[in-house]
Amino acid sequence: MKYMLLTVAALLMAGLLWAEGTGANWLSLGFKTPLSILFVIAALVQPRVNPRYFRLVITGLILGLVGDVCLGLPGMTSFRIGLVAFLAGHILYLLAFSTLAGGRDWINPFNFLIIAVSGSVYWWLLPHLGGMLVPVTLYLVVISGMVAGAWAVFRGGGLNRTGAWFILTGAVLFYVSDIFVAHERFVTEQFYNRLVGLPLYYGAQFLLAFSVGLVKNTDG
Repeated sequence: MKYMLLTVAALLMAGLLWAEGTGANWLSLGFKTPLSILFVIAALVQPRVNPRYFRLVITGLILGLVGDVCLGLPGMTSFRIGLVAFLAGHILYLLAFSTLAGGRDWINPFNFLIIAVSGSVYWWLLPHLGGMLVPVTLYLVVISGMVAGAWAVFRGGGLNRTGAWFILTGAVLFYVSDIFVAHERFVTEQFYNRLVGLPLYYGAQFLLAFSVGLVKNTDG
């Protein structure tokens, strides 16, 4: 089932990148919507070894689906709605990771690197944000916390390593993909942003979806 989902996803991704190259929003949305539905399905078919984690992640994935549709529509209103959907999704991922990480795992030097990178991204975007200053600032804080949560899970050592790697890699890929989204929306519109950002984003969502079946404690 996993390989069939990934095969269909790869074909849809190829179609999405082709559609993005044509500049036709309606065509892109025709590939993006089923592709996003697939990562929700990917989570639904996994073993639910941790029901609380599953509920938080599946809700975050559904919000990601909503965000994808909104970002595929023209105009700043749909972009703002999509931003709120993704913001809520990142909060749910952060809560999901917090159910797996111990309190001491959150305090580590890696957080200084996250702060430095996010600070640099914020300084880079700042001249371009205009009326989006507050929501983008909040979004950057939340997604930085989400990456910190993924690292806390990874360094905690209480999960099997595959699940921990899926969570950390998914969170980092999501973070990087959002930098390309920000560059596209606020700095320069270039096909390169989507060519790189979209595969990173969908890779992240599928990794988090598959993590649902991999979060069983190593001593359980």
